[in-house]
Amino acid sequence: MRLIQSINQFDVRMFLACVNTRHQQHLSRIARSVSKTGDGYAQLGLPVLVYAAGIQQGLAYFSAVLISFAAWLPAYWVLKNTCRRRRPPAAIPAFNASIIASDEFSFPSGHTAAAFLLATMTVLFFGVIGTPLFIWAAAVAASRVILGVHFPTDTLAGASLGIGIAHLGHSIAIA
Repeated sequence: MRLIQSINQFDVRMFLACVNTRHQQHLSRIARSVSKTGDGYAQLGLPVLVYAAGIQQGLAYFSAVLISFAAWLPAYWVLKNTCRRRRPPAAIPAFNASIIASDEFSFPSGHTAAAFLLATMTVLFFGVIGTPLFIWAAAVAASRVILGVHFPTDTLAGASLGIGIAHLGHSIAIA
């Protein structure tokens, strides 16, 4: 139990360091834009675009992304509703987030998980050409912390979940 408390205390300190900068207003404006790119349109749009463009492996990629998101959603929902970690505005007195989160709990970050799932799946299918998507996924993760709706470990857990589910979906799709 002490380990969990120590991790939580460190997480809160890291979170406060991220949101209490003199550049917070400027960062929040940028983070809002980046965060919106993780709302799900890219996760749907890119596979559809790849398939529609007739790119080799497009159908397999599209299918693997669908399989992965079908596995991700229930796993994410169970984790979110089992852990029931309060979001920063509920956990830290007198803290207000820059945006209102779409649900009550923060662990794991769904935006981050979905972004890393797409980035990982793209690299698994298309190699190094998909690598820039990891920069985008990391930016989505950072935006969720900067906006004050997730602690850093929420985004680490989300990234791990997305990467893991992508590997599972890829192995199922190519089997």
